[in-house]
Amino acid sequence: MFIAYAVIAILLTVALLPSARLKLIRDTRIVAAFTDRLGVPLGLYPFLAACEIAGAAGLIIGLWWGPLGIAAATGIVLYFIGAIGAHLRKGDVKGIVTPVLTLLVGAAALTLRIASL
Repeated sequence: MFIAYAVIAILLTVALLPSARLKLIRDTRIVAAFTDRLGVPLGLYPFLAACEIAGAAGLIIGLWWGPLGIAAATGIVLYFIGAIGAHLRKGDVKGIVTPVLTLLVGAAALTLRIASL
């Protein structure tokens, strides 16, 4: 179970860090998707990026310290539940695929880290 968690944690980290970077530099595609389509204020971008960076760091540190991996995976699951809620609130069914997939991967990381303790 631990090896499966390690693979999932690394893959999820590889997805979260570029996403955080795009929010920090306010990439035009992200601004169009989040601010224009979903109504996310620009001032919230640093907080969202910090959540993704903290989740990614927690997943990696969680390879050595299990409770932090569980906490990080829980945070990632909650983050993406919020993202799905934002898409549903605006009726953006087309844009919901990415947060749903990331939520599922986060849930897998959470389940695997708990099982590998």
